[in-house]
Amino acid sequence: MATISIHNHLIIRPRITEKSGMMSESLNLYTFEVQKSATKGTISKAIKSLYKVNPIKIRIINLPAKQVITKGKKGMQSPIKKALVYLRKGDKIEFI
Repeated sequence: MATISIHNHLIIRPRITEKSGMMSESLNLYTFEVQKSATKGTISKAIKSLYKVNPIKIRIINLPAKQVITKGKKGMQSPIKKALVYLRKGDKIEFI
C-alpha cells in the first residue's frame, strides 16, 4: 500500500489546456505535471495505479523558469516537469 501512495505523489496534476484536449482526442495523448524526481518508469507505475490503464510511451519535458511581468511587476514562473503519456487506442483517462 505504501508504494501506491508514493506513486500518487509523483503526479502533481493533469495539465488541461486547449492543446492537450485536442491531443487527447486525436492522438490519445495526456499531459501531466510531475515532480522533479519522477522518471519514466515511476510515472508509468503511477498511471497504472491511479487510472488503471497501461501507457504505451512516456515522454518527459523539463520547462525552465521564466521571467514574467504582471501588472507592471516582475516575477518568476516556477520551473516544471511535464510528462506526455501515450495510451492504446480505446483506453481513456477521465478528468472530473
